[in-house]
Amino acid sequence: METSVDRSVFDSAYESNSAPWVIGAPQPVIVELERAGGISGAVLDPGCGAGEHTILLTKLGYDVQGVDFSARAIERARANAAQQQVDARFEVADALHLGGAPRFDTVVDSALFHVFGLQSQIAYVRGLHGVCRAGARVHVLALADVEPALGPVIPETVFQEVFGTGWRLEGVRSSYYRGIARGESAVAFGVEDGAMVDAPAWLATATRL
Repeated sequence: METSVDRSVFDSAYESNSAPWVIGAPQPVIVELERAGGISGAVLDPGCGAGEHTILLTKLGYDVQGVDFSARAIERARANAAQQQVDARFEVADALHLGGAPRFDTVVDSALFHVFGLQSQIAYVRGLHGVCRAGARVHVLALADVEPALGPVIPETVFQEVFGTGWRLEGVRSSYYRGIARGESAVAFGVEDGAMVDAPAWLATATRL
């Protein structure tokens, strides 16, 4: 997955309702981040998936745009928002090819960054720089290279590398990502297939210069 990500894999996961990242609620770490004052202004939710974070932040009064390159994900997100009677905004868009003038003050990346290879991560962060205002903060919640794993993982050092130009990396801390363990992941975690687990993750924050 160095230069591209197979869209059909994600479409299929939403169609079959087997996506391990769809837990029917926002990530607890993102909820805590908002309560701690980590989110402000206009918000971008790239790789928004089923829309849990866009819906949450819209409910709380933020100006939020959720984007995902999977049309099936956006259909699911819009249905979820309608069910909750939330007027949330979603758009089918490729996070590796974001365009437009700088307009976002916060980016909340929940489990998108880690699906890319290094060169795509660099391109992705460059694109975020283009759509973020000076002083904007980017929060990345990504699976850590610590066992057991729930999906593709990354080392802590990658953040310093990709946020080295045009950004100030504020910090990276150990965190967790909640998901559904299936198949080999369930075996690795020692749980029944379909059980909810908290996988090791990084929470990184960077400020756009």
